[in-house]
Amino acid sequence: MARSIVPEADAILDLVHPVLDKGFVRLVDYLGGDQRIVQSARVSYGEGTKTFREDKGLIDYLLRNQHTSPFEQVSLTFHCKMPIFVARQWVRHRTAKLNEISGRYSVMKDEFYVPSPEAVSYQSDDNKQGRSTEEVSDEVRQRALENLEAGQKQAYSDYEALLEEGLARELARINLPLSLYTEWYWTIDLHNLFHFLQLRLDAHAQMEIRVYAEALLEITRKVAPVATESFENNMLGGVRFNKQEIDALRKVAEAHPATVEAALGTDLSSKPKERFWAKLREGRQL
Repeated sequence: MARSIVPEADAILDLVHPVLDKGFVRLVDYLGGDQRIVQSARVSYGEGTKTFREDKGLIDYLLRNQHTSPFEQVSLTFHCKMPIFVARQWVRHRTAKLNEISGRYSVMKDEFYVPSPEAVSYQSDDNKQGRSTEEVSDEVRQRALENLEAGQKQAYSDYEALLEEGLARELARINLPLSLYTEWYWTIDLHNLFHFLQLRLDAHAQMEIRVYAEALLEITRKVAPVATESFENNMLGGVRFNKQEIDALRKVAEAHPATVEAALGTDLSSKPKERFWAKLREGRQL
């Protein structure tokens, strides 16, 4: 099987996508794209055996029905720079390979994340891990940012002082705060990348990691646009139902066929009910 070349992906290799105040994401390398997914699914060699429409339909079928192994044939390698607290959320997704800069071998840079004033929020009363939408006064915002920056400057000054005294780097670093920037190379297959994006693009994800997920999504569209479109339709914008919910929806849909026809663009009058529900994938999912 020849290496899949995606011109749109080649065009953005090593292009820096700025994130937050000092962070970034860039695509270092990729293996495969949409064509690799359909080749893997069909276990075929060569191109042009199917039309684009058929390839798109196959990719959508695979993703919608969770036949994920063909998506694992595509992998992407990113160079990412993010605050340590973002990295610690990120690394909970263990289905990837990564290599992170080490404070034992390198002197860490004087680079810390400072939120924009608009990002300074109160703790939510009904979300233990989230922010409130309550308005924060300019005075409170300014005081919070000044406190954050003062702590960062003091911590790095202490770090430099310990290094100058000859203390081991692995000890000098231990009081550096979570706002310090770190970097890594991160390689992940498309199946697991979609899972990462589904969780980290959710409105409940912390804003600082959500903006990284948005940058990753933009890059992924260049590598595998058809698969990414299917991901956005079926996973990011879709929902799943349990058996009881499906049974309830089935009853509603059969009682109101016009609503189903409008939603699915199909004419139920020409299809027996059982045939419709048994054969139409979209109908079963609805």
